[in-house]
Amino acid sequence: MADFDDNKNCDWIERLKFGGAVPHNEPDNLSYGWASPSGDRFKVRGPAYFSTDVKVSGGEYLLKPLGFDWIKSTTKIVDVLNNPNSRIRTALENEFPTSDHKPFIWAFNLQLPSKDNFSIVAYFIALDPIPEGSLMDRFLKGDDTFRNSRLKLITNIVKGPWFVRKAVGLGGQAVSLLGKAISCKFFARENYAEVDMDIGTSKVAIAIFHLAFGCFTTITVDLAFIIESQVDSELPEKILGAFRFSELNPTSATTIDPPPEDHSQSYQSSGFWKSIGQGFSHLLHPNAHEIGTIGDKESCVEIKKL
Repeated sequence: MADFDDNKNCDWIERLKFGGAVPHNEPDNLSYGWASPSGDRFKVRGPAYFSTDVKVSGGEYLLKPLGFDWIKSTTKIVDVLNNPNSRIRTALENEFPTSDHKPFIWAFNLQLPSKDNFSIVAYFIALDPIPEGSLMDRFLKGDDTFRNSRLKLITNIVKGPWFVRKAVGLGGQAVSLLGKAISCKFFARENYAEVDMDIGTSKVAIAIFHLAFGCFTTITVDLAFIIESQVDSELPEKILGAFRFSELNPTSATTIDPPPEDHSQSYQSSGFWKSIGQGFSHLLHPNAHEIGTIGDKESCVEIKKL
């Protein structure tokens, strides 16, 4: 894994951040586009959460924002960083032709249920080696049961119609364990981790999506990803990465060709992760802020007190 301690403001990072079809801008000056909201907009479990129930501001991300894509394809977009037609993959291969010096990239791929196979993809980069034994390290090396029990999403509807905010949760905010809400697939190659989140696997998520999709060009959404802390030694929680998207128009999504064949690989390769480790509420429910579940048994969303 490359070490970027002496070169954290790399020009190529800025080129990727600003090089996508969806423009990047400051979060407080955003109409159509994407941005990196302050981590302080999100509340996470504080250092004494299990005794005080107190949450604190999220602070700095663990990962640096790298890019954003609003894309569609003839098939569901899966393992996007393994697709030779991916602009991020292409740029990294050109910038780092040898595998020994490639940075470690994270991708969060939100697959939207539609005939056009839309995906919202946010990319982040780990500038520092991942500490051995850290919660992030354990997440990467863990099995799917562990990851599904830990990967948490905070959703905040910054701007949008009242019915969309109501559907998401109290005040337009919701916290959920992704593995209990929707189906997630985890992929890995030598220098990246990707989480593909299939909205179409939850009846409730589909209902909320179709409710929101009708006014997609008018809404602004913040999403933050966290590996949930479940014991005192893992506190306080840290945000892996967060992004904001605003007023996305379905007609502006970039078409990406599917890969010639499926080379998908899950995180089950223990030898791979050993080498990495060595290097570094009910829908429209008025009480949605209380702990509960939404939807069917297979697709329940755990809504937690913000």
